[in-house]
Amino acid sequence: MNPLTRRQMLASSGMAALSAVPVLAATGAPETDAAPVARLKILVAGGHPGDPEAGCGGTIARYTALGHAVTVLYLTRGEAGVTGKSSAQAAEVRSAEARKACGILKATPLFASQIDGATEVTAARYAEFDKLIAGVNPDVVFTQWPVDNHRDHRACALLAYDAWVRSGQKFALYYYEVDLGSDTQCFKPTHYVDVTQTEAAKRAACMAHQSQNPNGFYLKDHVPMLRFRGMERGCKFAEGFIHHDQSPGGPLPGRIAEAVFSG
Repeated sequence: MNPLTRRQMLASSGMAALSAVPVLAATGAPETDAAPVARLKILVAGGHPGDPEAGCGGTIARYTALGHAVTVLYLTRGEAGVTGKSSAQAAEVRSAEARKACGILKATPLFASQIDGATEVTAARYAEFDKLIAGVNPDVVFTQWPVDNHRDHRACALLAYDAWVRSGQKFALYYYEVDLGSDTQCFKPTHYVDVTQTEAAKRAACMAHQSQNPNGFYLKDHVPMLRFRGMERGCKFAEGFIHHDQSPGGPLPGRIAEAVFSG
């Protein structure tokens, strides 16, 4: 009999032992810890510098603390996001902030070539994003929730979803939220990650985006959101996610859950 590949082993086990930390599912108690296995490759996609940190910063920090490899893929460089700066100047400022934030979270930054405020969902852009994601060959992908008031966020969600389809649906797919409702809409988590111990790292990563008034957006949106999701699941701070139930891990990614996240 031919030996199973790593991906086949993960799929056949329901991804039940991906690392050493479990998730809090939307129903039921925290899973028990599983024995650690192979190093995971995680990709977190966001429309702009700051989006992945705002939605997943605590979870990213949990992954990297366990020794897993996290790549943060930014669809744009935030060209339209710095008052008084040209597009090129804003891109330089915000790219540097993204690199600093990734350094704090011990993640690797990766940039697509789209422009803030003018993102496209075309055959060429699908191919570009698919190539970037395939180059990482991730086990798990997090992306923005597609029901969102910001066009760039919606574009990121669609491009990541298409890459998942083109991959043969081989990686686990999760969606994250970025605020309390001014952008992200109709978001009802299926799973939660206790980020009480990594909130400080998330906060520092968000504060690295100084051009975006982080004291304002973090305190206004993210502290209340972390507390609310924490109250839903019985911990101090939590991040909420929606799992695509046709992606690995099944309708309850407690199988991913058992291994990737901690409650």
